[in-house]
Amino acid sequence: MTRYLNRVVAVAASAAFALGLAACSTGAATPASPGSPAASESTSASATPTTVDVKTLTVTPGKLTIATGKPAYSPWVEDDKPESGKGFEAAVAYAVAEKLGFAKEDVVWKRTTFDAAIAPGPKAWDFNLQQYSITDKRKKAVDFSSPYYTTTQAVLTYAGSPAESATSIAALKSVVLGVAAGTTSQSALTTLIAPTATPKVFNTNEDLVQALKTKQVQAIVVDLPTALYLSAAVLDNGKIVGQLADNTGGDQYGLVLPKGSKLTAAVTAAVDALSADGTLKGLEKTWLSESIKVPVLS
Repeated sequence: MTRYLNRVVAVAASAAFALGLAACSTGAATPASPGSPAASESTSASATPTTVDVKTLTVTPGKLTIATGKPAYSPWVEDDKPESGKGFEAAVAYAVAEKLGFAKEDVVWKRTTFDAAIAPGPKAWDFNLQQYSITDKRKKAVDFSSPYYTTTQAVLTYAGSPAESATSIAALKSVVLGVAAGTTSQSALTTLIAPTATPKVFNTNEDLVQALKTKQVQAIVVDLPTALYLSAAVLDNGKIVGQLADNTGGDQYGLVLPKGSKLTAAVTAAVDALSADGTLKGLEKTWLSESIKVPVLS
């Protein structure tokens, strides 16, 4: 679902929201994981520049040009100011820059549309991040780094619902939950929540949200970016109960680089290092859990 939140919030008023974008669809391209063969395919064939100064390979030598959307939304970028380093993706961008050897003052920000960034052709930036899911189709036009985030599943309800006060998975078992058929969310509902009340399964996300609006269900399970959007722009009284810790099967977001970029291997190595040392998990906790008050349910 990539970029779902950014795009739909921008057109929130029109709101025939494209929930079918569905990061949560199991029909999405198989995500890659760090170190896996699939992840390797997402990187450029360029050799890791172990003997070449990365700073000489950027679009502006000595500077690292990073692009994001315009506007860029919380919790990915706070106050539409990526240069602040506040927000999950802004923080990830600066962490990668540091791993590559760039000081904060050497980072230059640019803005792009979502679609233009993943279209074939030359780019005026070194990497771009705005919730791009790694898919086989996109890899034909651009390079991806290793994933820096895998979407989690979240439980969304309305004010006054029995689910509103739930603080644990156990408290959700008797709640009448709704989910879209054939999605990662459905799998998470079955395996992670294992409700005692029979869940209601809907053919489309639109039907699912309508069921929540009309209280046919007491809560729904969707991925976190979708829950953030729905609670902010679609539901009048939506409330995210929490997110599930296990993100198996979720969409994976990668940094986008121009196809064949000489930086792809180095950027991927930087993301892998940030994953290995726990930095990415820490940033995820700060910006996608604590700052937006979406607790992890256990």
